[in-house]
This record gives sequence, structure tokens and C-alpha cells, in this order.
Amino acid sequence: MGSIVWAMPVILTYFPEEREIRFLLDRQVSTLNLDEQYMQQALDLAARGMGWTSPNPMVGAVLVRDGQVVGEGFHRRAGTPHAEIHALQAAGPMARGATLYVNLEPCCHHGRTPPCTEAIIQAGVARVVAAMEDPNPLVAGRGLERLRTAGIQTECGVLADQARRLNEVFCKYISTGLPYVVMKAAMTLDGRIATRTGDSRWVTGPEARQHVHQLRHRYDAIMVGVGTVVADNPRLTTRLAGMNGKNPLRVIVDSTLRISLDAEVVLSASVVPTVVACLASASGQRDRIRGQLAARGVEVWEVPGEGPRVDLINLVHLMGKKGITSILVEGGAEVHGACLTAGIVDKVMIYIAPKIAGGREAPGPVGGHGVQVMADAVGVKDLQVCRLGPDVLLTGYL
Repeated sequence: MGSIVWAMPVILTYFPEEREIRFLLDRQVSTLNLDEQYMQQALDLAARGMGWTSPNPMVGAVLVRDGQVVGEGFHRRAGTPHAEIHALQAAGPMARGATLYVNLEPCCHHGRTPPCTEAIIQAGVARVVAAMEDPNPLVAGRGLERLRTAGIQTECGVLADQARRLNEVFCKYISTGLPYVVMKAAMTLDGRIATRTGDSRWVTGPEARQHVHQLRHRYDAIMVGVGTVVADNPRLTTRLAGMNGKNPLRVIVDSTLRISLDAEVVLSASVVPTVVACLASASGQRDRIRGQLAARGVEVWEVPGEGPRVDLINLVHLMGKKGITSILVEGGAEVHGACLTAGIVDKVMIYIAPKIAGGREAPGPVGGHGVQVMADAVGVKDLQVCRLGPDVLLTGYL
């Protein structure tokens, strides 16, 4: 053992470059760890804009100079200054020579606000670390290239997976023009969303229900079938304890316009934007109902397509053209089944309560015909699990 201890300094004495290599490796690891720490701070800041920035992405920015945070900020609402501008304003002259951490590549084009790249260059920032390139075709790497051309050191890819997940809605919408679709359901351990009599209040506990309201705040639109409106008469609004939440656009899929004029969503349509999506033939046959809905503030969309039900693919394309970037589908079972059959779902969120309802006639979360063989079942990947009080939330991607 003594000879081994004695040999180590001899090796380092005769091979001094090994010391240098170790020093450089340690410094590289240290820098990487710091970059991840500050990028995580930028991601946390970005998340504070959740629900308010659509159709823009959520972006946070942190300016660091000599190991100290000298400025930070996040994008608050579409049309207002971007995160980088808030951070630069907070830092003032301390921005010169600093490193900027931002979870999305700085923009280089004129939109509703000036390009952030020019402000970064003028402020004298020395280094920019971005989590990911902007998928917006107007940027797509050009922002980082503009900074490099100006002599600013740039790096990209730190915590890239987390950055993409945070802005999964923006990434899909900006690259395809289609909204990001999340299917949400709450069920018992034995897979029931209601009892055999149709009672569903409440499957889950207060923590899970409050989480659903956070989802409503986050997404642009909430979509249900008219069957849910008839059975439960829901408000479909955002009610968050201790904060003002944003109400999503309420979209009721109602092929034949059988919604009641006394439904909560109709009575409150003058306050909360509400749409009823129907077949083109339905509105022609029921002009009186359409007129009464319009008088109460409900907008009626005629969705083209063949068949007895609203074509959900056409409906999603229509919503994308109207600038709706995300949809939270809250059911019921028939709409869930139709969405999965149409292939429009990007993500599923299933709340499971520690209860057993039983009953052959008690409904499950997904209706429709279903698959004939298990090999054709819809696969879910990247499954994540979290506890919400007594309940469990499973989140996965299709």
C-alpha cells in the first residue's frame, strides 16, 4: 500500500501534462454544473409566465457576471418585452461582459417587439447560453448566428430536454400550425369515471381538482362533448385559490345542436368565451337554436366533414387557424375515444383515485369501439408519476 501512495506524486512529477488535463476536466465539469444551475433558474423563471404568454413561448433569462446574478426576467405576456430585455434592464451596465442564460434562442426578427439579439449585442454581453434553438422558422438558429457574428460566444443544448418539455405547446404549434392536444381524465382504481348511475362528484380529491384548474389556466381551450354538458352541467372555468386564473375558450362538441339554453356554459357565455362546434347540416336545420345561442354570446362553428359526428381532425385544424395553440380535452368517454381514434392527442393526463366503484355499467374514461386486439392498443411513452394528496397523476406522451 505504501508503494502505491508513493508512486502517485512521481507519476504527476514526470507527467505534468496530466495535472493540466485533470485541471481542465475539473474546470469543464464545474462550468457545466454552473451552466445547468443557471439554466434551471432560467427555466424556473420562464414557468412563471405559464398560461399568459400564448401564442408566444415561456422564456426566462438570467445574467451572471463574476459568479453573481446581476439581472433576471421572464416573458410575462404576448406583446410585452421578452425575458432578455427584462434581464438586461435589471442588470444595467453590469450586463457588459456577463453571461446570459436563456431557455430559448434569442429572437432576431421584428415582431410585436424588436429583436433581442440587437439589445444583447448593444449591452456588451460576452457569452450566451441557450437551452435550445427556436423552432420558429423566422429564427431557427439565426439568432445565435447573429450573436456569433457580433463576437459573442454562444452555446446551445444545456437542459435541452427540459426546455422542450416546458414549451411543448409552442414547439408543435409554431412548426405545424396545429394546437397541442392534452387528454385529461379522472378515474377510480378500477377504471371508472362515474358510478353506474352517472354520479361523478367527486372522483378525485381537492388537490387533484385544484391541479386541473391549473391546467385550465395553462391551455388556450378546453373541449368537452355535449354529453358531458347534459350530464354534469359544468362551468368549465378556472378557479385557483389565491390567484386570478385565465379562463380557457370553452369548446362544446355538439353535432346536432342539442345543448340546453339553460346550461351553465351558455348562461355565462357573455363573460367566458364559448363555442359550440356542430355539423354544417345541424345549424341549417336548427337556425332558431343557433340564433338563441348567438343572442347569449355563444359562437357556433360549422365544421365540415362527412358522417353523423363532428370531424375532430377538421375541428382541430380550424382551431389552429384561429390561433388556438393548445386544447385540454376533458371528456367524456365518447369524446376521448373519438380523439384517440382521430389521432389528434399528443399527451394524456390520468388522475387515479384510491377508490373502487364497481359495476358493469359504470363508464370508463375512453369510449368508442376500441381496438380488437391488444397489439393495436394505443401506446403511451415517457410515463411520469406524481402524488396529489391521496390521488396519483399519470402523465404520458403518444
